[in-house]
Amino acid sequence: MPEVMFKSCPIRASLGLLGRKWALLVLRDIGFLKETRFRAILRNNPGMTPRILSMRLRDLQREGLIERVTAGKGRSEISYRLTTKGRDALPVLTAFIQFGAQYYASRVFEDGRARNLDDLFPTKQEVMLGRLAAYAEKRSGADR
Repeated sequence: MPEVMFKSCPIRASLGLLGRKWALLVLRDIGFLKETRFRAILRNNPGMTPRILSMRLRDLQREGLIERVTAGKGRSEISYRLTTKGRDALPVLTAFIQFGAQYYASRVFEDGRARNLDDLFPTKQEVMLGRLAAYAEKRSGADR
């Protein structure tokens, strides 16, 4: 297998935005919890200030991970939704969910028992893994 040569590290490049404080939790709320309104996101994240949330929403919009949607009378109802690029970030969040549920179960679950993704989201593999699901399926077929 040829070795891939990186001009720069893809992890470092991704962390430029995703590594900013609160960015992943805002994506979590919009992508998984379907909390797409400003107040709901703020309520889900104690300690986050309205100023910081505004900044993160602008950052995520500017980078093309979310888009702002207006609706209602006078177009006053503002919400957010993931773009294709934002949906491609969901497997990153899924990896964090799996890691936290496995290794930090005492902080995450009342009973302290470790869980895996199948326990938590038995029917959501396609959403949780996105395009990585096809990669995993292709790789598991090649290993047989």
